[in-house]
Amino acid sequence: MTAPFEAPSFRLDGRRALVTGASRGIGQHAALTLADAGADVVLAGRDKAALADVAAQVRELGRNATPITAELANPSDVERLAEEALAAYNGLDILVNNAGVAPVESVLDTSVDVLDEAYAVNLRAPLLLAARVARAMVDAGRGGKIINIASAAGQHAIAGHVAYGAAKAGLVLATKVMALELAPHNIQVNVICPTVILTPMGLSVWGDPAKAEPMLAKIPAGRFGQPGDVSAAIRYLASPAADLVTGTELTVDGGYGAV
Repeated sequence: MTAPFEAPSFRLDGRRALVTGASRGIGQHAALTLADAGADVVLAGRDKAALADVAAQVRELGRNATPITAELANPSDVERLAEEALAAYNGLDILVNNAGVAPVESVLDTSVDVLDEAYAVNLRAPLLLAARVARAMVDAGRGGKIINIASAAGQHAIAGHVAYGAAKAGLVLATKVMALELAPHNIQVNVICPTVILTPMGLSVWGDPAKAEPMLAKIPAGRFGQPGDVSAAIRYLASPAADLVTGTELTVDGGYGAV
């Protein structure tokens, strides 16, 4: 007898998520997208007022929201965030490591401060947070999803992005190691690598048409991305529909990497 058809589920009812960098841009859109799918969301960021505004939007969707301010360049703040986020809903099912900084500096001008910040926020913080959250997921025995946001700059050389690209490339490989180690615990770990996304951070780097146009010419789709392009991928990877997807680089780049 043929089994009845059952469509993949993209719902997240009963799930508990933590999104870093949730006060604006991709993080804000991701938090609202996860809430719309049924998840309760812990919102992490540096801007207390902006986090409160996003929390209000999550609650309007009928879900719980807990804002937590944290400076992810500070390891003790990362530890505190993990502890408070896990306590907020008695555990987490989804972690979205989205927060990042995008320093632009040539190789010849690269400074210790720029390298340290790029490493601390874009690589050390997500690794440390994932380690703490994954430990709680393993102990709870419910499985889970860890979604890291890297960049096309972590896959391809882009002038002026040596520190940023190196940190994001490290996050790509770290994702694969985490996926390998955590798969036996039913925890899927994936990384999303977007092209330029038109967020406040993206516009600060690519807002000048003289700089943006040569980059745009390399994207077959003919456009930069919007936050929703990334949050759609986040929702998929966070959902039961992606239970067999782990250790994957999901590019959201309009074909940039295919050229």
